[in-house]
Amino acid sequence: MSMDPIKTQTLGVCYYPEHWPEERWETDAKMMVEAGIEYVRIGEFAWSLMEPDPGQFDWDWLDRSFEVLHAHGLKVVLGTPTATPPKWLVDRMHDMLPVGADGTSRGFGSRRHYCFSHTGYREECARITTEMAKRYGDHPALAAWQTDNEYGCHNTVLSYSDAALAGFRDWLAQKYQSTDALNRAWGNVFWSMNYRSFDEIELPNGTVTQANPSHSLDFHRYSSDQVVAFNKLQSDIIRAHSRGRPVSHNYMGKFFDFDHYAVSEDLDIATWDAYPLGFLEREIGDEDLLKKYMGVGDPDFDPFHHDLYRACGQVRNGQENGRWWVMEQQPYGPLNWAGFNHSPRDGAGRLWVWEAFAAGAEVISFFRWRQPSFGQEQMHEGLLLPDGTPNEGYKLCKEIAKELKSLAPNPSQARADVALVFDYPSQWMMKYMPHGADASHFDSVLRYYRALRRAGLSVDIVPPTAAAISGRKAVFIPMLMGLTPEFIAALGASGAQIVAGPWTGAKDQNFAISEGMAPGPLQALIDIKIRRVETRRAFAPLDLENGGTLAGWREFVVIGDGVDVLENTKDGYPAVLRSGKVTYLAGRADASALDRLIRPILDTAGVDWIDLPEDIRVRDNGDLRFIFNYGRETVDLIQTFGNVTPAMGEMQIKPCGVTCLKVS
Repeated sequence: MSMDPIKTQTLGVCYYPEHWPEERWETDAKMMVEAGIEYVRIGEFAWSLMEPDPGQFDWDWLDRSFEVLHAHGLKVVLGTPTATPPKWLVDRMHDMLPVGADGTSRGFGSRRHYCFSHTGYREECARITTEMAKRYGDHPALAAWQTDNEYGCHNTVLSYSDAALAGFRDWLAQKYQSTDALNRAWGNVFWSMNYRSFDEIELPNGTVTQANPSHSLDFHRYSSDQVVAFNKLQSDIIRAHSRGRPVSHNYMGKFFDFDHYAVSEDLDIATWDAYPLGFLEREIGDEDLLKKYMGVGDPDFDPFHHDLYRACGQVRNGQENGRWWVMEQQPYGPLNWAGFNHSPRDGAGRLWVWEAFAAGAEVISFFRWRQPSFGQEQMHEGLLLPDGTPNEGYKLCKEIAKELKSLAPNPSQARADVALVFDYPSQWMMKYMPHGADASHFDSVLRYYRALRRAGLSVDIVPPTAAAISGRKAVFIPMLMGLTPEFIAALGASGAQIVAGPWTGAKDQNFAISEGMAPGPLQALIDIKIRRVETRRAFAPLDLENGGTLAGWREFVVIGDGVDVLENTKDGYPAVLRSGKVTYLAGRADASALDRLIRPILDTAGVDWIDLPEDIRVRDNGDLRFIFNYGRETVDLIQTFGNVTPAMGEMQIKPCGVTCLKVS
């Protein structure tokens, strides 16, 4: 088996043979093939069946499921079952359970009931992973692996256990070498928080008021490192016993509790779990967007994650050869976990799949094959109804499989001219000291992403590294708080137009205000200083001179040499500043202001953009241009793209429609 990326895009499904009578497996496999499904993920929640008693393995049922799938030409993605340790293991080492910030141990009875820091549990994970890899590592049906499932789901990255305390103290000792160095780095002279030894340091929970933000940030860094180490342990074992099979993990939407770039260094494929309607309901927090896009999903939220996880897929494989999948795609139906569960609009499921394929996904795998009649996910629709008959999602698979054969898009995406930097430590910093209740690094980056998508651009979301921005025409770094000297040097050497702010360069790596004040190291490229930050409620935006507003975040700027003020707020303070190739926005611009401000910068950078109709989005894939209609009205594309014959779809694009054009 080869680890090379697959050459054609295809479909998959998440399947739980253990949930259904064995005599049904043949029928399921046959129906999967008829629907155009090629990859089948199994095994990730079945530890108690694989090892019903300590050291007593039962592989027979899994062997037979492999053989049934293999006989029908289906390819297996095998998940390690470590997200659901069995009850006997929890009873043997009860201290493996994660502990919440309130100090309460979280119990058995659902999933993800383990602490990443617990070394005894890691040994058990290594043991079950080794047994699986030895048994199935060379099976001809095995195409790929998945480590665990959704690291950190249900708020389990930050665990305040005794194991985490011991591990954190050791991590700090390795990092700082002496408590004097730690006291200086954390600023522990404040509020008399100096430590005499590393054994005096506690976890940053249970304090009377806010813990030292530097303490909280380092504990978050430590916790992220534990996820990295946990994943590496399994990945190394799999590679030792299952050569040539790629290793993946399925990430989540709007989840930033660990550094996904760092975890991805030990993965061959980054995957994620896409639920457009659930995310619109639970994660967006904007009632106007909810009303507008109910039934289809936010036009930029899921695509943002496609691009983020494509970047994660590039970490191990190199910038030009990133591999990524959607491991769990919402089927054509409601979910079980959102506050409200809307039915998709006609065509929405097809739009979601093509948006991901256009972004270069190798595989779109639906969750799940059959809606269960028991357990916590009874109300989560599948491709089949609970009685085993086809649901709408099954018909959608057949439709997509047929279109894939005729269109044959490319399972990759060319490097974009525009890079938008997303940084996990910046997200953590804003979590512990947001200054505005609605402010976050993610929110700032997503605002720019939306504006670039409204301009018809395909965008690469990237980490803050020199390699990631090399050769770009434009680089956007909103709220990138902790700038490193290496990244500043790369920005300085770049020929790209750079757009920064707000709050870029505000803090150093120890979470203290940057030397010389914000924007810290960025002052080497634009001579400004942020003397005050004002955050305002949504009902009190600040009008800009030329239209639009600064919404909720405004910075007061001291201007140095060679800096031009391009625009003020109407109350007379500089809002948009420029020096050479750097433009700095001293606030959080709303959508209309960002559209107006970004497009001239793209012109200067030599980036072609498109004045798109509202609710239309575009993504280029090789010589194919995909056009998506997230709105409720039919849109005439001829005015924007010319009177051409589409390779797929129509020039009068209907709501939830997908049109594909051949471009030179």
